[in-house]
Amino acid sequence: MNPVSVPQVSIKDEFWAPRQSLVRDVVVPYQWEALNDLIPGAEPSGTIANFRAAAGEREASHHGFVFQDSDLAKWLETVGFVLQAKRDEALEKLADEAIDLIGRAQQSDGYLDTYYQLQKPGEQWTNVRDDHEMYNAGHFMEAAVAYYEATGKPKVLDILCKFANHIVDVFGPGEGQKPGYCGHPEIELALVKLYRLTGNVAYLETSKFFVDERGKEPNYFDVELARRREAGKKERVDRRKMAYFQAHAPIREQQTAEGHAVRAVYLFAGATDIADEYDDASLLDAVRSLWNNTVQKRMYVTGGIGSSDSFEAFSFDYDLPNERAYAETCASIGLMNWGHRLLQIEADSKYADTMERTLYNGLLSGISLDGRSYFYVNPLEVWPVISGKRDDIPGATLRRQPWFGCACCPPNIARLIASLGKYIYSANENELYVHLYIGSQVTQDIGGRQVTVSQQTNYPWDGAVGIRIETEAPTEFTIALRLPAWCRRAQLRVNGQRIDPVLSTERGYVKINREWQKGDSIELDMEMRVELVRSHPELREAAGKVAVQRGPVVYCMEETDNGDNLRDVQLSSEASFFGKYEPNLLNGVYVLASDDGWRTEASSVTDDLYVAKRYGKVPASLRFVPYYAWANRSEGEMSVWVRERETAAN
Repeated sequence: MNPVSVPQVSIKDEFWAPRQSLVRDVVVPYQWEALNDLIPGAEPSGTIANFRAAAGEREASHHGFVFQDSDLAKWLETVGFVLQAKRDEALEKLADEAIDLIGRAQQSDGYLDTYYQLQKPGEQWTNVRDDHEMYNAGHFMEAAVAYYEATGKPKVLDILCKFANHIVDVFGPGEGQKPGYCGHPEIELALVKLYRLTGNVAYLETSKFFVDERGKEPNYFDVELARRREAGKKERVDRRKMAYFQAHAPIREQQTAEGHAVRAVYLFAGATDIADEYDDASLLDAVRSLWNNTVQKRMYVTGGIGSSDSFEAFSFDYDLPNERAYAETCASIGLMNWGHRLLQIEADSKYADTMERTLYNGLLSGISLDGRSYFYVNPLEVWPVISGKRDDIPGATLRRQPWFGCACCPPNIARLIASLGKYIYSANENELYVHLYIGSQVTQDIGGRQVTVSQQTNYPWDGAVGIRIETEAPTEFTIALRLPAWCRRAQLRVNGQRIDPVLSTERGYVKINREWQKGDSIELDMEMRVELVRSHPELREAAGKVAVQRGPVVYCMEETDNGDNLRDVQLSSEASFFGKYEPNLLNGVYVLASDDGWRTEASSVTDDLYVAKRYGKVPASLRFVPYYAWANRSEGEMSVWVRERETAAN
């Protein structure tokens, strides 16, 4: 099946529609100002200044990282998705001006990278391991596709096809070509997108080459390094191993998710595209195995991945520290995109379950409620006193930042929210799949007829979903509704008649096949109760603890609600909860509370650091808010996991 595209889906949802409006009205203008260094107090970007310098319109050296160009690319892709949903003349004019600037900066041979053009002219493609030239190109290719699909204007597509043609000429197995690949995967999936739009098979073949060549011996990164040394280039000592780049072995031989987490999931997403396009069973088996390792042994309960601050990387199975969690926002986005690709191939709800877990928790936590500040790192526990005193705990950040010198996450999360419509539905000739429950309307050609499906829900706070079908004429097709992994019981009715969902479930989807008439309705009511989630016993950091989850939303405790020393808090294994929606708190959230908490009795504590006696415990009322919304109020402690109290005895 294929995703239903953004222009075909209109999101009308109390949870997501305001966030999409926020991206359109606040985030896109704000990020444009950031790219132009106009945000007081924010770390300078230098991105637009770099392009103006590369275009010869100002005298300046390159500012920022080697991948600084990608910030503009992701901003432009976000604009493309915003315009796909609704055309905006002023925004389109601004984007066209940015595209004109990109075109003026491009070299006559198609090459485009401001770092090399300003800092190392003539040395391009000499260090593809470190310098992100193809990574930047890939993000611009994705932007070109999104913008062309929004406006039909060919200029940005022409610019990036010219760059893609240059890359196709430079890299490959042929005589005189470089048998290399980028140190930061991204171009693999981008070339597939460009191929699907243009039909140019050379783009698909080059992507396949990059996927297949990676990790072969002699390793291209070593060959390239030797050439630089022969040319007299000074090289810094680099402690990163080939696994950091996912270049330690061919992808079909990789058993576990290794290295830089963002790079890994971008590569695996691109490899999934190649497996799909070439019907490559061995490659699909490899990425499926890597997916299982990632989500079963290396993923946080929030959907975050990449637990190690050292190299922003995966570490090893079940190593998921809370306070030292890295869990980069970009990695969550990459995981969601990878899962979305596997979902189209296999139609298995387990992929959509992970997408949903990531979307409502570890991804959404990366942006503030006002859209003007961001988390790069998403810890599951914060103890403020550590901030500035322990360099080994990056999660001590207490506030989202207005911008970053390394600003990959802010535009990345913006483009995801802007393109959310494409993740909700998929279709093939005779089936329409509903993956995510988001109030929306989709129009799709099924069986040669136009079908419009409207979805109404108060998800994620309520498990009731209403679906209405409008058809030109009676049409037989299947609607497949996902039963989320968190749902223990569901009721299903079609035109008021009850149906047993269990009898119609296939790979986690309830499939309803019938001849649909105009005005037919479906009611799906999923019981949304509070669950105490426990980890695998080998996950040491969560041993003896529980996480509170309701529906797809993982909750946390904050100091502002519960006082300090949250690690001392215990929650009864038989805890009961009461909850309510509070519209004036955190832009509207469903809050959970329990009177079945415990904490140390203050009067029983002495000044002794260690004692043989057992401290007394007293009952405590606890309050939980959605994890994604933490750090939007006063600074203080935060914790997702809470110690489980299995008996009421002290």
